[in-house]
Amino acid sequence: MRASLTIKHSLILILSIFGLSACGGDMDDLDQYINETKAKPGGRIEPLPEITPYEVFTYIADAQGMRSPFVPDTPAAAGNTGGARPDRDRSREYLENFPLDSLGMVGTLYMGDTMYGLVQTSDGLIHRVVPGNFMGQNDGRINEISESEITLVEIISDGIGGYIERDAAVSLTD
Repeated sequence: MRASLTIKHSLILILSIFGLSACGGDMDDLDQYINETKAKPGGRIEPLPEITPYEVFTYIADAQGMRSPFVPDTPAAAGNTGGARPDRDRSREYLENFPLDSLGMVGTLYMGDTMYGLVQTSDGLIHRVVPGNFMGQNDGRINEISESEITLVEIISDGIGGYIERDAAVSLTD
């Protein structure tokens, strides 16, 4: 048993010596690069930009007649109850399962007088859409389909309890 341990230790020692001998290769190109870099003249360092001191604003004393930053701008903005709202009772369409940026327009199709937009999903399937269909995860209703893009209006949260409409488009991909 001792002989096998001695053989294993000898083998490990020999392999370590061979492995470490490979680390001392030719480094002339590295030395040349370091010498060239050191020989270059030093550049001028641009001065630091001037730092302007912070101006203290005491809201109670200095803000007479100014709008409070803790109250919404207009009464309509606080808890906007009118305007656009997502219809939560509406049946969801298949293309609403995908983020809008993962959908790509791949062409159009005419059937009779109707022009369909062809939309490819991230799973590779192609779907026909017409104005009035929904797609994307922000209640995006398709308004118009042209040869080069599908335009839609999304309903997104305004961050203070209401919703706003945002124009979006899916362009023809190559």
